[in-house]
Amino acid sequence: MKCKINRNAAKVLRKMLESNEAEGKMIRVFVTHLHGDHAHYDIKLDTPTENDVVVKTDKDIDIILEKDDAFLDGIWIQYFYVPQEEMFITNPKKGHHH
Repeated sequence: MKCKINRNAAKVLRKMLESNEAEGKMIRVFVTHLHGDHAHYDIKLDTPTENDVVVKTDKDIDIILEKDDAFLDGIWIQYFYVPQEEMFITNPKKGHHH
């Protein structure tokens, strides 16, 4: 499985991982709901289970993904400051949403 993170998202995710509640946890990206050919995504702090894979990213942040969810393979986590501060999680291979 693959996951990309832009530089701005890496900064935001690192801040999440430095928080007190993040101790011993990692970033998980998960599907909140499906709409036919595309999904909506979210992130949270979590620990991996036997149903997960931990994906190494080029920004040295490990991401937990459910290993059997095809909508998670190839996601791209981006953070933008304009027009408003917002995290976008997309999957170019499966349609996109955040």
